[in-house]
Amino acid sequence: MDHTRELGHTVEIDGVELYYTERGAGEALLLLHGFTGASGDWAHVFDLEELARTYRVIAIDLRGHGRSTLPSGEFTIRRCAEDVHGLLDRLEIERFCAIGMSLGAKTLLHMATQQPARPRAQVLVSATPYFPAEARAIMRQASLESTPEAERQALRARHAHGDEQIQALFAIARGFADSHADMCFTPPLLSTIAARTLIVHGDHDPLYPVELALALYRSIPNSALCVLPRSGHGPIFAEWKAAFVAAALAFVRDD
Repeated sequence: MDHTRELGHTVEIDGVELYYTERGAGEALLLLHGFTGASGDWAHVFDLEELARTYRVIAIDLRGHGRSTLPSGEFTIRRCAEDVHGLLDRLEIERFCAIGMSLGAKTLLHMATQQPARPRAQVLVSATPYFPAEARAIMRQASLESTPEAERQALRARHAHGDEQIQALFAIARGFADSHADMCFTPPLLSTIAARTLIVHGDHDPLYPVELALALYRSIPNSALCVLPRSGHGPIFAEWKAAFVAAALAFVRDD
């Protein structure tokens, strides 16, 4: 069997055309990207061909991102989690492990509290139990027009449905600024998470202060905390990439 082959698929989940890629065989390993990101971002972190020699690697474009659609315009992180559970059901995957960054990590928090028996282990990068004031202030300013040209081009390369799709994502980000029902993980709710959980956070995250990572660590029963110094939001693409990959995969393996 060719473990290095990548296959892209689109399936309808609750009205959303959800795109994902699948490589390899073995235990399912989900990769969930950040907000305005896409499944292809993980190629900048992991050697996906090597990873597929051990795992069934499933990287998903969350609703409204990449090649996935959002025909209803309805976006909550809770619904992202329901989409992923729907995909897992379609693929007949009951148990899995997962790595998520920012939006992907928050999606995993919903998944781990919606169906606690399903995830075996998860790695949460730049997660938060709720949107703090720092994040809300940044969200209110989100716009394509204020985005540097290089980042605009990167967004256009990720998102298959053009500027209309990207503008919709920025509108969703602005909506997060006044959202309180979607991200509201209390310590009692977090205590229901059964998955082994590694929390990875930059100590200078401008959106989610590191104290929020500590709050997750104190509330999730079987968890570990890794704070990366001199790092901001999503600190796994540059200086800390090699160390993150080694630590995340060792944690998932339970070394």
